[in-house]
Amino acid sequence: MNIYIEDTIRAAAPGLTVMAVEADVKNAPTPDALWDLICRTAADIAAVTTLPDINKRPAIEATRRVYKALGKEPNRYRPSAEALTRRVVKGMDLYRIDTLVDLINLVSLQSGYSIGGFDMDKIDGDTLRLGAGAEGEPFEAIGRGSLNIACMPVYRDLTGGIGTPTSDNERTKLTLSTRRLLMTVNIYGEEMPPADTLALITSLLETYASATNITVKYIRP
Repeated sequence: MNIYIEDTIRAAAPGLTVMAVEADVKNAPTPDALWDLICRTAADIAAVTTLPDINKRPAIEATRRVYKALGKEPNRYRPSAEALTRRVVKGMDLYRIDTLVDLINLVSLQSGYSIGGFDMDKIDGDTLRLGAGAEGEPFEAIGRGSLNIACMPVYRDLTGGIGTPTSDNERTKLTLSTRRLLMTVNIYGEEMPPADTLALITSLLETYASATNITVKYIRP
């Protein structure tokens, strides 16, 4: 998959690195071993983090800064890593979805990066363009219905938007039938070193999703 960063994002996020990870996978209901790891990670974060601490995490703070630069209010449309961390710190249960989705959420919690997860067989074309959402642009967010993505970073294929740091689109979402995975790790500001993030992703994919043919590309403005 080719990824092109448009000028609006280049101007708002000159330090951006997109880590694009592709893999052949076998998705399944989340195994207990992975869920136990997620729960332990959540408990560890909750034990040392307060709500005011969350926005001070370098990756989350940088993502919020880009939202503001584009004209989006991050307190109304929180990046997914921030929303996940807030849920954990407030003592709320995480949703148990499936192996790939929960694996991505685990990486997001540990790294602070908002991560897109897409079924590559549902993407229209072989190129994604990362730009800013337009007023009135349709976007059916997973589990939340129509989402106002105006002034929000958005990946688009030939049909339209498929992913933002706040939510991905129903059209290209991961399901139990997913066999080809694309993950976009949106590093607006570095927290976990990219090499460590990739090592974590690779280990989790191989251990829990029988991943093969894992490849990575780094895309920068």
